[in-house]
Amino acid sequence: MMTPTYHIVPLADQGVLIDCGETIDIEVNRWIEAAALAVRAAGIAGVIGIVPTYRSLAIEYDSATITQRELTARLDALLAALSVGQRRSRRWRIPVVYGGEFGIDFDDFRRRHELSRDELIARHTAPDYRVFMIGFMPGFAYLGGLDPRLHTPRRDSPRTRTPAGSISVGGQQTAFASVEAPSGWHLLGRTPVRNFAVGRTPPILIEAGDCVRFDAIDGARFETLQQDRDWLPDWEWIESGEANP
Repeated sequence: MMTPTYHIVPLADQGVLIDCGETIDIEVNRWIEAAALAVRAAGIAGVIGIVPTYRSLAIEYDSATITQRELTARLDALLAALSVGQRRSRRWRIPVVYGGEFGIDFDDFRRRHELSRDELIARHTAPDYRVFMIGFMPGFAYLGGLDPRLHTPRRDSPRTRTPAGSISVGGQQTAFASVEAPSGWHLLGRTPVRNFAVGRTPPILIEAGDCVRFDAIDGARFETLQQDRDWLPDWEWIESGEANP
């Protein structure tokens, strides 16, 4: 792929941002992922934090170890040699209960799009979604690859509280939440998966660059999985090119 246009700009007093603009694009996101992996692998002395987003990469550093000018020069050289190719990623299978008390916007959402219950579930569970980024709240996964038929503007009135594990749609994306949080997205269902858990190693299961596929389950299965403290979702290795954009 072609290298996107980027700028390295200061981020507060001990950070820099590799900024690729404002567009959400699968190829830009793949480049950001590759850049994050390259910076980690380089082991630059003084770099203490790396946070990839849709189209930017935030890097925190210790100014007592490396100056901003030195870090920027290292990053420029690293990015000039960056190559983005195929790589293995994880495809997670995330169980979801759709509708009812688990997805309070489900019926309004399907009527809005003139879909039956089964049609909406089929469309939402069909893609392999790319995890563009983890953010907003701990473990909140922003997913790209939503069926264009399901693109929907966010709610006019956000809710101040939505349940942990909520599966939702906002704009051209779908997402799943790990913790209870405010949200203006449409709630379609809920999963027993908690992408973030204090005391677990690692605390975040699903990372940027992974893929997610949803599997519909019923309420009884949800309760069984939620009560099993040792249960974790299944995953498999795939080539990065297999996932839908």
